[in-house]
Amino acid sequence: MRVLGVDPGLTRCGIGVVEGTAGRPLTMVGVGVVRTPADADLGHRLLAVEQGIEQWLDEHRPEHMAVERVFSQHNVRTVMGTAQASAVAMLCAARRGIPVALHTPSEVKAAVTGSGRADKAQVGAMVTRLLRLDAPPKPADAADALALAICHIWRAPAQNRLQQAVAQHTAHATKGRTA
Repeated sequence: MRVLGVDPGLTRCGIGVVEGTAGRPLTMVGVGVVRTPADADLGHRLLAVEQGIEQWLDEHRPEHMAVERVFSQHNVRTVMGTAQASAVAMLCAARRGIPVALHTPSEVKAAVTGSGRADKAQVGAMVTRLLRLDAPPKPADAADALALAICHIWRAPAQNRLQQAVAQHTAHATKGRTA
């Protein structure tokens, strides 16, 4: 499975591509950051994020996209920019028919480090170890994007089984009402 992880942001949007399957060694395919100038017009910044993500999609052809779920922060302006960048990433994936999964920061931290309260340094250290890298990816947004992709690869099989079970249960319940 090849997953493009996106740590959304307007100034720095972390992008990381990881390939592998749960229970097997994972491989980093690529990592980087899409940057936009803080003083640029919002529309142009969103367009730059879109163009950057599209380039990564063209180059790496992921089968899935994992995006950090936007959570409430004290700074409304920051959360708005993050949400807008997140929406751009999801739009790029939807345009290509690529399934998108949203993962919370604590879910990603727990998957990668074992603790939902891990700090950026711990996440970077575990990403480095799990992907057998020489050094943690910089900036932290890039490491976070790789952590999102790792989290999705590890959690997708369980999520798929759960969705199938719910679908079977729903189909069975519906069949029982129509019979």
